[in-house]
Amino acid sequence: MQNDLQDRLFVFAVKVLKFLQKLPGTPEYKTIRYQLAKSATSSGANYEESQAGSSKADFTNKVRIALREMRESNYWLRIINAINDILRNSSELQWLIKESTELKKILGSIVTRSKN
Repeated sequence: MQNDLQDRLFVFAVKVLKFLQKLPGTPEYKTIRYQLAKSATSSGANYEESQAGSSKADFTNKVRIALREMRESNYWLRIINAINDILRNSSELQWLIKESTELKKILGSIVTRSKN
């Protein structure tokens, strides 16, 4: 059974991948596209793995990795926002930044609670 967070992470990853198709083909965007695609999909994949963790420590470690990857995704999205005048005002990019910020907070809260 999937939970809301699994669904949100999946939707986020898919929306990031679709958004990346709109970026210019210049060398700097090639790097950003690669890094953001990896981190956005990795966050959800690690959270998926956490759901079958073999122990509480394993669960916490996988969620911590998901958090780290979401933080990286948020970083790359903010880079795009800072360097791309055309996409800066797009509702799509603003949604991705907002959603990655919210997902960071949720994953961070899970890590903090699971430590206690």
